[in-house]
Amino acid sequence: MAVSSASVDTNTLLTVGVFADLATARTAVNALLTTHRFAASTLSAMANDDPALEAWMAEVFGGSRTAGAGAAALRVAGPLVPGTGFPGDGVDGLMRASGFQSHDGRIFARLVERGGVLVAVSSDARAADALSVMHAYGGGNAAIGAWQGRL
Repeated sequence: MAVSSASVDTNTLLTVGVFADLATARTAVNALLTTHRFAASTLSAMANDDPALEAWMAEVFGGSRTAGAGAAALRVAGPLVPGTGFPGDGVDGLMRASGFQSHDGRIFARLVERGGVLVAVSSDARAADALSVMHAYGGGNAAIGAWQGRL
């Protein structure tokens, strides 16, 4: 699958969870794709850059890229982060634009900064299913960004 530079449709619910490490994220994404049959095109991931992470993203998403600058640069794959990169306020702003409250954006950003792997699923019809899978496989602070247009 080719890496998309298009951003997630802001009218679609985004379900996000942060996994403690690559091994845990790999297991959860595998369950989303195989057991629960989510389309690969609806999934995104981001984390601190690492060769093992880059190899996994190439396998799952067909490739990846870096977004952000300097020490804040992250390896990203999937449609969550637009080709232009993060908004001026980074992961926090991206999460707010995706329907999460400000404090949720800060929590997701901190968990990723500390080495977590953020996985996102863009799906209205199956948002609750995605949330259930993320909780079942250890997704910290897993939530649905249902505040789009309400804040």
